[in-house]
Amino acid sequence: MLRVGIIGLGKMGMLHFMNSLLIDHVQVVAVADNSKKALNRARLLGVERLFTDYRELLNKCQNLDAVVISLPNFLHFDCVQLALESGINVFVEKPLAITSKECLEIVKKVNDSGKRLMVGHCMRFMDAVKKMKDAVNSGQIGGLEVVNIEEVMNGPFAHGELPTPVADWWFNPSKSGGGVLLDLGYHLIDLFRFFVGDSKVIFSSIDYKFNLPVEDSAILILQSLKSPVKGIINVGWYQQVIFPKFNFRLTLHGRAGYLSSDDFIPRNIQFHAAKEGLKNFLRKILGRKIHPLSYTYFYEQHYNELRHFFDCLEQDIEPSVSAVDGLKTIELIEEAYKRRSMDEQLQVG
Repeated sequence: MLRVGIIGLGKMGMLHFMNSLLIDHVQVVAVADNSKKALNRARLLGVERLFTDYRELLNKCQNLDAVVISLPNFLHFDCVQLALESGINVFVEKPLAITSKECLEIVKKVNDSGKRLMVGHCMRFMDAVKKMKDAVNSGQIGGLEVVNIEEVMNGPFAHGELPTPVADWWFNPSKSGGGVLLDLGYHLIDLFRFFVGDSKVIFSSIDYKFNLPVEDSAILILQSLKSPVKGIINVGWYQQVIFPKFNFRLTLHGRAGYLSSDDFIPRNIQFHAAKEGLKNFLRKILGRKIHPLSYTYFYEQHYNELRHFFDCLEQDIEPSVSAVDGLKTIELIEEAYKRRSMDEQLQVG
């Protein structure tokens, strides 16, 4: 049984917490958050060790096998470092850290510590993406030429029935590391690397439609360093998308055909949810394992990635997403920001 601590119980942290409770070989023994409401919820779900400071959790819970870190971006570096120094394996929500310099230090710390670290590149674990990856690897569309990936959503402006204020750190570049490019664009850039390997930025257009201190839309063109394959990334925070709609699309163009995520993702999410809910009901009756979050489709990827991390710890193997993957994604984002600044200077000149 893996003894696990959850650090950060915001939206994503609570999702990771609930997913951890559903994994057979995992026991959540400690949580940390500065919200008394969140800590009380954890207590009601059976967690006895509650902390308002993650440093205290790491200092006092020395027998942990792993921690799941889901804190505001600017706290990732410190928390990951402390966890590794405490001899604890780490799953950290993306980004690994907010600068490539910090990411590089973490990579070195992982190598020195001998512990496992996985970054939450959840879209690699989406069912549609996995099937498209298998199809490309089997040569179904021939040699890959162009990858189009887009995701336009609400960003931090999304809320439930009762609107809640957006935390200030989201709009402070020194704390967030950036806007939509580091939020949603991070995943799309990682997906391009997932299909084609190491890459470079050859075009960057970044916009500020809402006149915020951070960008709210961006279009990038990437190119593989190993082949002529190019990728177009289109990402934005400017669209009010209400679930079950999910404005995400991955299209792969090859020499012998193409693949679109639209052909793999359920066309009717409500019907899919009802069907998966019934399947889980029958599995439970028959004494079989249910498939957590399968009814939501898009959220199942978060369960899949966390399950993969814990399975790797059980089997003593490296997770499929490493600290180096987190570093290279941040390097490409910084490259995009730098290229945009260079283009602005040329226009002024």
